[in-house]
Amino acid sequence: MNDTLYVTKRNGEQETIDLDKIHQVVEWAADKLNNVSVSQVEIKAQIQFYNGIKTEEIHETLIKSAADLISTESPDYQYLAARLAIFHLRKKAYGQFEPPKLYDHVCKMVEAGKYDQHLLADYTQAEFEAMDAFIDHWRDMNFSYAAVKQLEGKYLVQNRVTGEIYESAQFLYVLVAACLFAKYPQETRMDYIKRFYDAASTFKLSLPTPIMAGVRTPTRQFSSCVLIETGDSLDSINATASAIVKYVSQRAGIGVNAGRIRALGSPIRGGEAFHTGCIPFYKYFQTAVKSCSQGGVRGGAATLFYPLWHMEVESLLVLKNNRGVEENRVRHLDYGVQFNKLMYQRMMKDDYITLFSPSDVPGLYDAFFADQDKFEALYVQYEADESIRKKRIKAMELFSLFMQERASTGRIYLQNVDHCNTHSPFNPEFAPVKQSNLCLEIALPTKPLEHVNDENGEIALCTLSAFNLGAIASLDEFEELADLSVRALDSLLDYQDYPVPAAYNATMGRRTLGIGVINFAYYLAKNGVKYSDFSANSLVHKTFEAMQYHLLKASNNLAKEKGACPKFNETTYAQGLLPIDTYKKDLDKICDEPLHLDWESLRADIKEFGLRNSTLSALMPSETSSQISNATNGIEPPRGHISIKSSKDGVLKQVVPEYERLKDKYELLWDIPSNDGYLQLVGIMQKFIDQTISANTNYDPGKYESGKVPMKLLLKDLLTTYKLGVKTLYYHNTRDGASDATSSDATAKETKATGVVSKAVEAIATEDDDCAGGACKI
Repeated sequence: MNDTLYVTKRNGEQETIDLDKIHQVVEWAADKLNNVSVSQVEIKAQIQFYNGIKTEEIHETLIKSAADLISTESPDYQYLAARLAIFHLRKKAYGQFEPPKLYDHVCKMVEAGKYDQHLLADYTQAEFEAMDAFIDHWRDMNFSYAAVKQLEGKYLVQNRVTGEIYESAQFLYVLVAACLFAKYPQETRMDYIKRFYDAASTFKLSLPTPIMAGVRTPTRQFSSCVLIETGDSLDSINATASAIVKYVSQRAGIGVNAGRIRALGSPIRGGEAFHTGCIPFYKYFQTAVKSCSQGGVRGGAATLFYPLWHMEVESLLVLKNNRGVEENRVRHLDYGVQFNKLMYQRMMKDDYITLFSPSDVPGLYDAFFADQDKFEALYVQYEADESIRKKRIKAMELFSLFMQERASTGRIYLQNVDHCNTHSPFNPEFAPVKQSNLCLEIALPTKPLEHVNDENGEIALCTLSAFNLGAIASLDEFEELADLSVRALDSLLDYQDYPVPAAYNATMGRRTLGIGVINFAYYLAKNGVKYSDFSANSLVHKTFEAMQYHLLKASNNLAKEKGACPKFNETTYAQGLLPIDTYKKDLDKICDEPLHLDWESLRADIKEFGLRNSTLSALMPSETSSQISNATNGIEPPRGHISIKSSKDGVLKQVVPEYERLKDKYELLWDIPSNDGYLQLVGIMQKFIDQTISANTNYDPGKYESGKVPMKLLLKDLLTTYKLGVKTLYYHNTRDGASDATSSDATAKETKATGVVSKAVEAIATEDDDCAGGACKI
């Protein structure tokens, strides 16, 4: 009787099981890694061999075994598992471990319709061979396991129905570079391709999902963020929904400004009928957002914006709330509520906020963004006009409702529209900023579409990337990295398609970019400073000064070559203003770090030659793209030394960079005693960042009496955010397993909180050196 067991290879052939061969693959993956055991991986795998077992099954079991061993005691298992996964991935893509020649690969992929045919039209075989010469496929071995699984799940070109994968990571990086610099002169473009490839593949530059997944394929829409403003007419609302569908289907996150829609009961057609109000149209937008799955890369999502003084605000604030019925809830959108100085002042004075339908108060909605003095004058005028429909509500009651819903859902966001316009690259007289985006880091001008093909409307797009602060050894490196990023992203604007004319015209006119950072927590740990104790303030000031300075310089240099963006005259830069001129001066009290770079020479160059790009910086969350670089998320502190994230492939564990050397230097989220230090750092960043920042607030109810976060603290953080000039707030994170004064199942959150809030405001006012008589100077 023959007891020999056979394995089935990937090509269908069978051969005798060779245990030594399996052992050699694991030994190869463990080479030069610390504190990993080949035998431990093999033992934990517990492979149940049977006749005809597939080699793929053996390999996948070993990968999972190694991944399960990832821990703070043995962090290098994340690299062992990654190497096994890379080996497996290449076998699936190429049928062998060694990648093919780049030119052969591109020819095959273009013929199969997986790559854009322009690659073969723009580049010769000799140029592909030159690229092949500098591709370093061994850089694949620097990925962590979580990074490889994210590449497989989201970024590598593949058939998402059958699971076939067609490429590995280094081809991704070099072909992104080739696409972005294809129109550069032949004598310089190969140098730019190599430099960009090196920066991206060594993780100094981080690219967002739409670029990683899409550039090199026939799909040509790579802007991460799309801002769409709706008017108050049915034609405009329908045009907005149409634009949402087109952009959600092409991987973009959506911001929808719906603040113009008139309130329930408003007259329409000269009083022939009553208006149905906002909620039915919000539901319409929700359906549009959820109609497409973005090709399996990520689900459609949107944040919808409206002003705090909207007549329906009490109903709108609870739209995500789990209580209520479907008819009065729209739970699958997120919401951004818009504030300004007058709203805060009314709350601090224990005064009233008057609610209006925008349709009943001519000029008020536009002035809310464009001219704060005009807004206040009109607001007071309309309050006194008895002929106008209105409702008065205690400001503290309204603020408390906002804070309660923000705390219970975590996803009711805040936009300070005055900061977005007074500390802005755009002149609000011509191009006011009226909304942000899905992740609250974009602040760009929009105009409502009157109909689907309206070329006079303005849909704002922002194309993103990020610097990996953890991979930068010196602030001087920003000069080279900024030049590469600005050139690449600016080229992308001409390379991509625009499914809606209003988006094309706006993009060509403004050429907006948003370059941010990842790995900030590692950067602080590496430099021995913390979020909580203000020790990082000077470092952050110097870092973000250098970043914004070099981004502006890069865009100015590009303007000298290619011309300023056509709508440069609508920017504050055209007036000679820089971010260092318009920030909230309250920041000087918390950070007296001087400026270190030659801003005056830069100012003169910008006034003379302009900028190629109206905006250059924005700090995004980078939740998944940071994993590719084995970096911490954006500017956020990690929740633990190991982050555990779910994916379609199961749980992914990732250890913070340089854990063994820096484990005592990292400050973990729930060890940070308050939001004070973090908010100061965000304010310092905002001094330089020309768009805005995905900044979060975090609360541990277990630290407070009866497990409830005091309303006084929530309001104090809100006011601190405003005083420091912060433009937006993103998530409100509450530590798991605890409830606070505003948790979703607490009836108390619906109680008359006004008295509590009044005492809170009084306490805040007396604590603040700049507060007198219960009114804080904000």
